[in-house]
Parts: sequence; C-alpha cells; structure tokens
Amino acid sequence: MANIYTNSKQPGVLRSLDWWTIVIYIALIAFGWLSVCGATFSFDNTDIFSFATNSGKQLMWIGTSFLLGLVLLLLDDRFYETFAYFIYALLVVLLFATIFNPVSTKGSHSWLVLGPVKIQPAEFAKFATALAVAKLMSTYGFDMHRWKHFVAACAVIFIPMICIVGQRETGSALVYLSFFLMFYREGMPGTVLFTAVAMVVYFVVGIKYQDVMLWDTPTSLGKFFVLLLVQVFTCVLIYMYGEVQKQAKTLLAYAVGITLFVLLFSEFVVPFDITWVQYVLCAALIGYLVYLSVSTRFRQYLLIAAFSLGSVLFFSGTDYVLNHIMQPHQRVRINVLLGLEEDLAGAGYNVHQSQIAIGSGGLGGKGFLNGTQTKLKFVPEQDTDFIFCTVGEEEGFLGSAAVLLLFMALILRLIKLAERQPLPFGRIYGYCVLSIFLFHVFINVGMVLGLTPVIGIPLPFFSYGGSSLWGFTLLLFIFLRIDAGRNLIRQ
Repeated sequence: MANIYTNSKQPGVLRSLDWWTIVIYIALIAFGWLSVCGATFSFDNTDIFSFATNSGKQLMWIGTSFLLGLVLLLLDDRFYETFAYFIYALLVVLLFATIFNPVSTKGSHSWLVLGPVKIQPAEFAKFATALAVAKLMSTYGFDMHRWKHFVAACAVIFIPMICIVGQRETGSALVYLSFFLMFYREGMPGTVLFTAVAMVVYFVVGIKYQDVMLWDTPTSLGKFFVLLLVQVFTCVLIYMYGEVQKQAKTLLAYAVGITLFVLLFSEFVVPFDITWVQYVLCAALIGYLVYLSVSTRFRQYLLIAAFSLGSVLFFSGTDYVLNHIMQPHQRVRINVLLGLEEDLAGAGYNVHQSQIAIGSGGLGGKGFLNGTQTKLKFVPEQDTDFIFCTVGEEEGFLGSAAVLLLFMALILRLIKLAERQPLPFGRIYGYCVLSIFLFHVFINVGMVLGLTPVIGIPLPFFSYGGSSLWGFTLLLFIFLRIDAGRNLIRQ
C-alpha cells in the first residue's frame, strides 16, 4: 500500500535538516584541511592547491564528500532501514575478501587498490554495522536484557571486527567496541560496562606493578592489589544486587581482615607470597556465592560468582597475552604507555615528537605553515594519525581548545538529535554515530598526547585520506537524513 502523508504541508527535507550540525561539519572540515596543509607543506612545492600535494588531493576528497552528503540527503530516509542488512552483508563480504589482498601497506592488508585510488573498506563498514545493529535492535520484541538478543547484537558487531583483525588492523577493529556505549543507552546492564572497566583496571595495575615487591615480602604489588580489588568489587556487587546487604559488609570485612593479617605475618614473621592466600580467598568467595545461588535460587549470586571467576582468570592470563600473543610492537607500545620502558628512538618516538610539537606551539601557536617540527617532518604520520600535533604547533593551546570545543559541540548535538527521534531505529543509529565519533576523538587526541595507546586511528575530518573522510561523512549524513524525516507522518 502506498504511503499516505496525512499533512500535505509537512516540512521538506531542507527545512527539517539540522543545519547547526552541518555548520559544525563544514567548520571541522575547513580546520582539518588547514591542518593537512600545515602537516604536508613543502618548500619544494608551495602550491597548497596543487593535486600533486596531499593538501590538493584532500580538497578533491572534500569536494566529493560534499557531493556524497548531498546524495545521501536526497535519498528517502526509509531506504537506510530497508536495505540495512543488505549493505551490511555487502561490506562484510568486502572485508573478508580484503584479508586475502596480496597488496600490503605497512604490514596491513586493509587497503584495496582501484587504479590510482586506494580505499579502506574498514572505514565504510562502520556505518554499515551501525545500520545493521540499529535495524536488529529496533525489531519488534527485541529486549537487551534477554541474552539471546544481546548475543545477536554483539555478533553483528564482532563479525566485521574479526575480519578487520584478520587484515592486521587492530586499531580500526577496536573502534567497534564503541558500540557498547550505545548498548548501555539502550538498556544494557550496567554490570557489563562495570566489568569492562574492571578488566582495564586489572590489566593496567597488574602489568605496571607486577615486578614491584610489597614492603619486604616476596609479594608482587600488582598481583596483591588486583586480587584485593577482585574481592572488593565482588562484595560491592553483592551489596548492590544481593538480597542481604549486611552479608556483603561481613564478607568484605573478612576478606580485608585476613589479607591484612597474612600481610603483617609475612612482613614481620615468615616472608612468603601472600597472593596464594588471596587466591584461596577468591576461591572461597566464589564457592560461597555458588552455594547461595543454589540454596536461595537467586540467579544474581551465580552471575556475581562468574564475574569473580572471570576476573581471576583474566588477570592470570594477562601476562601470557602480553608476552606471548601480542605482537612485539604492540607490547612495546603498552610498556611505553605504562612507563615501563622509555623507547624514545623506537615505539615512543612518535608520541615524544608530537608532544614536543604541541608544547612548542605555546598559547597562540606559531602560525599557519610556520610549524618547525612539522616542516622538518620530525613527527611520522603527522598528516594522518598524528594530525592533532600540527594543530597544537601552528594554532597553539587556543586553537587546540577551539577544535576540541567543536568536537564537543558535535557530540552534544548528536545526543540531542538522537533523543528526539520518534522511532527506535533513528535513535539507536544516532547513538552508534556519536559513540564512534567520541571513541575516535578521545583515542586519537589521547595517543597524540601520550595518554592512550597508539593504535593508529584517524581524527574525524582532520586526518588526510579519502576513505576516512567519506566514512565519517556517510555516518553523519545518513543520520541527518533520518533525522530530517522525523516530522513526516506516514500510514
């Protein structure tokens, strides 16, 4: 049956379009192009508009991005929901085929060469995955609290993620973890997010302090604190989700009291590794939770026991993963980030030089095309992954703050647009978009400043390259088109 518009005077696409977001988009692209000019400027070729330079090529990509955005706005907003699974399947097949691409770029098989143009399918798979997961989660009867539905949504995300890992693009694959922020908005239990944060804490504390001894005992400070945190976190979960809160306080008192007693005994009587006592305490806590679950038929106790067991197993395997599964360059990057190594000539070189470039910019910067660190090419990948150091050097603290404020304005605007969607599909897709943008900005700026690991992901609308620019344009303008159709009343 044909669609009937109940109000012939409903606003069109242009009137319903969120122009504030488009203004922010254009401003970011303009700042981004100026940054590419500064990062790639060469005294051998001073024509920044020449297609022989990266700045000239970026202008071409910007022009085609505007055309792409226009095409996306001209399509019917229902097109994206109707063909979401088809687009997703097409991109997954392309990702899988790219794994076997014989052309290698810096050790990665993530690029397809089409004549003079190279494209990276992983950048386009983001919007396809966002459409597919939004389509799935907006299906009638979908419930995030049902494990069957939750696993299905996770599968939609992990399939392209696994393909990208197969292309040796771990950084691009990690971007897909940002979808869990959307899951949390759509009703994912907070315990899942809490577990993820706890795992990060276990990894950082355990690895950073594993070789530091606690007082005069043969006890690893890292192991001691992680196992103590497992017990504390478990008791907190019992307090929040258990039936008797007093029970959680008693268990925590026993755990801390016994740990403190054996610590003092090891320090002043007989030195020994008290982590073995902590392992026993964790095992006893897990066993007690299983007993409570069986005796009271309260499933939450079993889930908390699973959290405790998973925490212990995860922590016990971190050292093996770091030293036997991770690639040497990944291991060195983590050690440099945690301050365990100072490899200024190797893995830490990029970050060290980018910090010098940003610091040299001062308050107001050195001015457009006047950056010395960037002109002398001290920072590798300064026009792609480390483009933000060019902003810091040429525009200084004020320019860097302005760029970050623009990104914050974009994120806040996307939240507003997502919350005003009348249908679940639009809201879910909107939160997918803002989660991806937030992840990219936070990680990219963080790794340039030395606050997050160097995983090699672009800064939206700033990093040089057509694939990333097109990918972010697709993400944003599809959502703008969906949002523009929110006022249409259809039967």
